[in-house]
Amino acid sequence: MRVRERHVMTEQKSFKRLVRARMERTGESYTTARRHVLKDGRPAGQMHDSWLLREILDGEWSEAMLAGLAGGIGFMYFVFEYKGHVPTMTIVARHHPAPFIPTALMHANIAHEVTSTTSARRAEAQLRNADDPVICLLGKEKHPVGVLGVDGDTVTVHNHGTNTQPLSEFMSSWGQGKHEMISIGERIGEPDVAKAVEMTCEHLTGPVLGNNFDVNFGFSGMRKLAEQLRDKGKKGWSRRWPDQEGRSAVMQRLHDCLEVQYTAPKATRPLYAEFLTENDLPGAQEFQQAGQLWSEIARGGDYDELAEKVDEARSIEERAVRQLMG
Repeated sequence: MRVRERHVMTEQKSFKRLVRARMERTGESYTTARRHVLKDGRPAGQMHDSWLLREILDGEWSEAMLAGLAGGIGFMYFVFEYKGHVPTMTIVARHHPAPFIPTALMHANIAHEVTSTTSARRAEAQLRNADDPVICLLGKEKHPVGVLGVDGDTVTVHNHGTNTQPLSEFMSSWGQGKHEMISIGERIGEPDVAKAVEMTCEHLTGPVLGNNFDVNFGFSGMRKLAEQLRDKGKKGWSRRWPDQEGRSAVMQRLHDCLEVQYTAPKATRPLYAEFLTENDLPGAQEFQQAGQLWSEIARGGDYDELAEKVDEARSIEERAVRQLMG
């Protein structure tokens, strides 16, 4: 794979200076001053996980860079069917199933540690002893939130904005199963853009898990989606969701998967295009085009017409991947 080396593009390099200036002006702690600076206009991100990681790293990396280093885009398509229940469809449009934030940190060459414990007491102690902001994974969905600090019985949480809440309340939401935490250290080298891009391309074109489920991933998953949109048999969408209620539900689900849940808008493709542009790599134009098609698919419509658009998006992305792989 041919990749041009390029230094990391940083954004808002003066952020720490703004925080320190506020500390000197107000006498606030770093955590408190940082919370106010964030509240005073730090832009929201395109995807929660990449936005949150950018925030925890004080804005010294662009969101596109971090998303790309995490693997950027992917595709996973499954339909779950259980007797007596309406089938449930899911699509994950970003890179999956590798853990997004640890993968980004690995390819960014930033030291980090992922810890897990079933002991609430041990987890609280780790949280109190953290010298810097950490990321905690909440609930069964492992939703990442930033923890900026613990002061007595109060914790400062960064998640769609910054707020404080009782530590006991936070521990309850954190402790549904294992208490997982990501501690972030110093940068130890240049970001491995080539390795991140290689992983993205390999998982779009080939095996992801190494088992029979691989047919649901990458370009193979896109083909399967298009086939089932067209299929008039028992595996087809017209049979799985035959009435108006079912059709409305699956169309809403299609929109959420491609625009909102575990993704940036337009199936994360424009965000990945930004990453490619930032690193002088080919394929950005193609992924912008594919993103527009995925957004049109997210708006729903006739199943056969949707299948045509899925095929078109896949064809465009296959062309982009061929460019990236040289």
